[in-house]
Amino acid sequence: MKAAGIVVEYNPFHNGHLHHARSARESSGADIVIAVMSGQFLQRGEPAFADKWTRTEMALAGGVDLVIELPYVYATAQASDFAKGAIALLDAIGCESFCFGSEQGAIEPFLNTLQLLTSKNGQYQRLIQEAVQSGISYPKALNSAYQALTEGQEDYADLTQPNNILGYHYIEAAERLSSSMRPLTIQRIGSGYHDPITEGLSIASATGIRKAFFEGDGLDELSLYLPAASLQALSNFNEEFGRFGSWQSFYPMLRFIILRDRPENIRRFAEVTEGIQNLIYEAAKKEQDFEAFIARIKSKRFTRTRIQRMLTHIFTGFTWEQLKTFEQPTYLRLLGMTNAGRSYLNTQKKNISLPVISRAADLADDMGKLDIHASNLYLLGMGGGSLKKEFTTPPIYFG
Repeated sequence: MKAAGIVVEYNPFHNGHLHHARSARESSGADIVIAVMSGQFLQRGEPAFADKWTRTEMALAGGVDLVIELPYVYATAQASDFAKGAIALLDAIGCESFCFGSEQGAIEPFLNTLQLLTSKNGQYQRLIQEAVQSGISYPKALNSAYQALTEGQEDYADLTQPNNILGYHYIEAAERLSSSMRPLTIQRIGSGYHDPITEGLSIASATGIRKAFFEGDGLDELSLYLPAASLQALSNFNEEFGRFGSWQSFYPMLRFIILRDRPENIRRFAEVTEGIQNLIYEAAKKEQDFEAFIARIKSKRFTRTRIQRMLTHIFTGFTWEQLKTFEQPTYLRLLGMTNAGRSYLNTQKKNISLPVISRAADLADDMGKLDIHASNLYLLGMGGGSLKKEFTTPPIYFG
């Protein structure tokens, strides 16, 4: 059986994701689609809108055959490390190809970009450092350096676009891993990554869908943008928890942690750097609302996404010391499967290079224990009853 891999968050699973899963199968000629999906906290430093089991259910109903959890240490990392973890898992489970959505819509510009940045790495790094020293944020420094290298040329990927950036890092990660997986991309259609809902379009961004919901639209009003199975799964989640995940609802707990730990302890947490712990502490003392809190910290140097990743690590207690101990994924945590997915696991056992874990009780190493810890804190932040859900929820089977 041939497998195509995709890297996803499904926050939540919408019509654009449905198109991606179907297109990945078609463009690769694969028998099954395997998704590596972030767990309870996401790459932009946010609690997931719905928990990982709800999002797994939506994925299986939407054309994915196997869902594997991306461990916390990678799911909440900057783009290059996020990609490193995800691609390593897709390679370990035996995918023949991986497919990502992009604004570019063609694979050749990404391959050209990889060749350029590899051959001119020294010059690229110097340009980045010069831009950082001028006082701009690191993401803007990357873009400035890249623009200088590619000025006047059109055969390279546009790395100002969010999906293109991730796509480039997937290809870079596969190259560094010496993976034989074939990279593929499909054109992103409908709304852009950060765009609000556009009237008349049935494909909206997950960001736009969440924004509309938190501004007062009910789930039924979002039915144009979500498959029926997604609506039902979200409705069930809402019935269980009475709300959806956001920093606004997690902020009281986060604020307590910040004020309790104080700057001298906050600086120990991963990604907290350059004295920003003092700004975080002072903002938490003054602001009762999350948006007002983050507005006090955000600056030209510290983007919202970078700050949110810091806050995620503060919330979960994930330190710089812990971060330095993880080098590569050590397991494949199975969240769900279809009949075809189960068949793939049974027939490809010899080709899978990491242990497939289906029970939280078997996550015995530090990376697995961190996943359980982060999941428990997410459930606590959601106001959920029992924290046993991580141990009592088996892989979801979609027959």
